[in-house]
Amino acid sequence: MREEALDWLEEAKADLRRAEQMLEEGDYAISCFFSHQAVEKAFKAIMIGLARRRPPRAHDLTVLYSEVESLLELPEEIRELLPEISQYYITSRYPNAGLRRPSLSFSRTQAERALEVAKRVVERAGGALAAG
Repeated sequence: MREEALDWLEEAKADLRRAEQMLEEGDYAISCFFSHQAVEKAFKAIMIGLARRRPPRAHDLTVLYSEVESLLELPEEIRELLPEISQYYITSRYPNAGLRRPSLSFSRTQAERALEVAKRVVERAGGALAAG
């Protein structure tokens, strides 16, 4: 396994820890952002480690997943949530990029759902890389 792929996976795990911490602290917008980052980095780890190519400079999780889905099978309920989680890259951080004040507008439910998706994606990516 290429060391770079493992670096991406370890950073995905670090972002999961950040998402969990922000959820516990009640910073739901940033928790959603870090969950997004964990998923993005897990997909990019698969691209590097199994597809053997450079990941694009993209943040749309649906696009990134389309490039690795033959290498990383995800349950339908996770795939269906990727568009929602993908939006958090921008909307969780910038005023008026969907919500007037993200720091006041994101809910615990959103953060919990995003974190669950991120956990499952990172876990599956780790398994795929270990098997690959």
